[in-house]
Amino acid sequence: MRYILSTGTWAMLFGTALLTIGCTKEEEETPSGPTGGTWSLNTVQNGNVVTVKDSTNQNFTFTNDRTWLLWGFVKVQNGATLTIEPGTIIKGDKATKATLVIERGAKIIAEGTAAQPIVFTSNEPPGQRNYGDWGGLIICGKAPNNAGANVLLEGGTGATFGGSLSDDNSGILRYVRIEFPGIAYQVNNEINGLTLGAVGSGTTMDHIQVSYSGDDSYEWFGGSVNASHLVAFRGWDDDFDTDNGYAGRVQFGVALRDPAIADPSGSNGVESDNDASGSSSAPVTSPIFSNISLYGPLTVDPNTGNMNTLFKRGAHLRRNTRLSLYNSVIAGWPTDLLLDGGPTGDNVDAGLLQVRNTHLAAWGTIALDTVSGAGLDPISWFGTAGWGNAINSDLSSLGLPTPFSLAVPSFRPNGGSALLSGADFSSTNLVNPFFTPVSYKGAFGGEDWTSGWCNWDPQNTVY
Repeated sequence: MRYILSTGTWAMLFGTALLTIGCTKEEEETPSGPTGGTWSLNTVQNGNVVTVKDSTNQNFTFTNDRTWLLWGFVKVQNGATLTIEPGTIIKGDKATKATLVIERGAKIIAEGTAAQPIVFTSNEPPGQRNYGDWGGLIICGKAPNNAGANVLLEGGTGATFGGSLSDDNSGILRYVRIEFPGIAYQVNNEINGLTLGAVGSGTTMDHIQVSYSGDDSYEWFGGSVNASHLVAFRGWDDDFDTDNGYAGRVQFGVALRDPAIADPSGSNGVESDNDASGSSSAPVTSPIFSNISLYGPLTVDPNTGNMNTLFKRGAHLRRNTRLSLYNSVIAGWPTDLLLDGGPTGDNVDAGLLQVRNTHLAAWGTIALDTVSGAGLDPISWFGTAGWGNAINSDLSSLGLPTPFSLAVPSFRPNGGSALLSGADFSSTNLVNPFFTPVSYKGAFGGEDWTSGWCNWDPQNTVY
């Protein structure tokens, strides 16, 4: 039975037509949030499914006693807060490229727990899920960026981002999984797994896993939001992509790639630009990453003949970026680190782009693309005395399990690993309350912080 409440806080995207999903039993029920709202409820054999369409300008709650189905572009508008209870399952409809958009001035409070993570996933049945089954999660804020004060976000949702509030607060994401997202709305106009447009530092983000994204797993367009304990698993394009003046801090992040899957544009662990043209527009992209582990395809299968040839670099720093990387490890890529272009080289010379206390496991080469005025030799630069950088031959020389398993990855270093000591937080870039000083390099020491809430087999999970 179809139920549509009276006044369209969530208006139906296609009039009053309601998607009915395998209904075998009709039940009349009126779900409501903290201040009401309009929803459509279907009951199916495996429980209640609430189909959500269009937009809301009122507060609402996704409760964990129902499954919530996103249909098309679902928008939380300025002034509204969407609260999601721990343990809630939210699915995205494939045919309509379902996408959840938190617009500027709105908030999402998605605060799961290790025991009850919040899961965004495909609506396809187990065994039939795939990259890009739905759009993903988009959050827009009012923080500074270098593209303007009212910037149209890529992906075709019509959402805009930008402003001057560095500490803007878009809510909380904690213990959240985002599975099978990431679609190309048009050519070179994609929706990522988690897209962050000018999100401010008042927003909380930690313990997030993006799996099987059909584009980048995470992409920041400007903003200043900090994030920790991020997982990018078996993504298609880049794992962590920073653009348009992003200036936040990220600590404890791990990426693991499937050797068979890469993007025609070239897949990287980290990709960072100031903007598409490499201009000096302010604010300049200058995020600070620490304790990051970027594990490429050759960490899973060291046979280069089995690797998709579209894989490129563990970190591609280009187009005038000032991204800095500390206490990290990059392993298993055709090229571990590429400093690309004269402006990027100038930032290195000026100490505005730093790589310190970081290990490379050199299946490939360290590469540096220089133009007039850059004047950098990558090997001598990376090996500068006192910086704590090192080049290793493979995973085993790093004291890591070899090869990594995609089914049950174990990221903790073995006893005696060089990664278990030697981290350094004395850089002025790291003297900030956000960072947790630890002794180890990479994302893991003795604790596996993915345990209990990450899912390495979402393809076969029954939701």
